[in-house]
Amino acid sequence: MKSIRTFSIALCILAVCAFLSPAAVADQWNQRTIITFSAPVEVPGVGEHMLPAGTYVFKLMDSTSNRNIVQIFSADGLHLYTTILAIPNYRLRVTGKTVMTFRERGEGQPEAIRAWFYPGANWGQEFVYPKSRAIVLAAIVKEPVLATPIDIATAPVEELKTAPVEAVAPTGETVDMATVVEPPPVVEQPAAELPHTASYMPLFGLIGLLSLGTGFALWVSAKKSMNQRARLYNRAS
Repeated sequence: MKSIRTFSIALCILAVCAFLSPAAVADQWNQRTIITFSAPVEVPGVGEHMLPAGTYVFKLMDSTSNRNIVQIFSADGLHLYTTILAIPNYRLRVTGKTVMTFRERGEGQPEAIRAWFYPGANWGQEFVYPKSRAIVLAAIVKEPVLATPIDIATAPVEELKTAPVEAVAPTGETVDMATVVEPPPVVEQPAAELPHTASYMPLFGLIGLLSLGTGFALWVSAKKSMNQRARLYNRAS
């Protein structure tokens, strides 16, 4: 009986862990990060493109194969400052802390935020600016900047997901996006791989079977105990 009870407790713990795992995955997916700026910074889509010095929450709202949607909130998470279109940018060297990169500006001018890398991630978010502003930034920093012709400040999220993105040079000409974002290294895939699945249904099925088995074992044990007591009672009589 004691061993069966121990097994039942272990089974319950396994079930709890199975239900907690999706939440942990979700937290990692949205890459929620608290960032404090000691000086104003320029970001796409906020008034005059400026965030005052202070603490903000960066979150990845949506992710697809070739673009991401980033949102910037106040420190308490109650006020949304801006929703930004970003393109995944690859880095070879992964760090264990948040990395923000900026485009240097002239003396006394706020730096323009360029990319955000989550701790431990190869992929970061390269921010896209409205085309008119991207051309100005490219001329200032003397390097290409990602741009989109839509108004990021007013565009709905669904429009950001399909908005055209290009890289503009300091001259205003369109150039290859590879001059701004780093493509991932080419890795040879194995000849054959087993299909991957993100479903927890097989685990839940296994837990169900184990629960049935545990219940049956407890029933058999209880029945044996009752039979033994009955025999002892009959002998005593």
